[in-house]
Amino acid sequence: MDLLAALPLRAPRLTLRPFTPEDTDAMHAYQRLPEVARYLYRPPRTRAECAATIAVAPAWERDGDRLLLAVCPARPAPGVPALAGEVSVNLRDTRARQAEIGWSLHPGAAGHGYATEAARALAAFAFTTLDAHRLHARVDTENTPSVRVCERLGMRREAHLVENDLREGEWGSEFVYGLLAREFGG
Repeated sequence: MDLLAALPLRAPRLTLRPFTPEDTDAMHAYQRLPEVARYLYRPPRTRAECAATIAVAPAWERDGDRLLLAVCPARPAPGVPALAGEVSVNLRDTRARQAEIGWSLHPGAAGHGYATEAARALAAFAFTTLDAHRLHARVDTENTPSVRVCERLGMRREAHLVENDLREGEWGSEFVYGLLAREFGG
């Protein structure tokens, strides 16, 4: 499948497009922040790590392949950067058509509904164009905004993993949310 031919994705207020090398500084602006990385199960990214992430070509054939898209508001609200964040879908099991969806926004873009709108557009693409059977999301239990995004998408909480992550000497817990293609309301 030629993923690039199917892109960009359009949502009512957003364009979801592949990242380009010119986006490195804009990605690094939020990926370097401890408050963003805290919920991503890894440390903040360096500029070089952002550049390397952007350099990975989108693919959807083998377990581990991923589609990473820049979230760009058509008319950013005051204080919102032109590149508001990212959404991704990762192929976890090719045979069973299982994928993990995720999102990360610049703190200046929070509270405008961009994460929900972008995740909904990417979920629709995953179910229709990528033929995913099931999407899941892993969410830190303290990440209330992302919990709300999962709920707005119609995802069900399938698991509560207690103290399954150790970051900076402290245990964290996560929820796993899931959604089947036939359950997705668009």
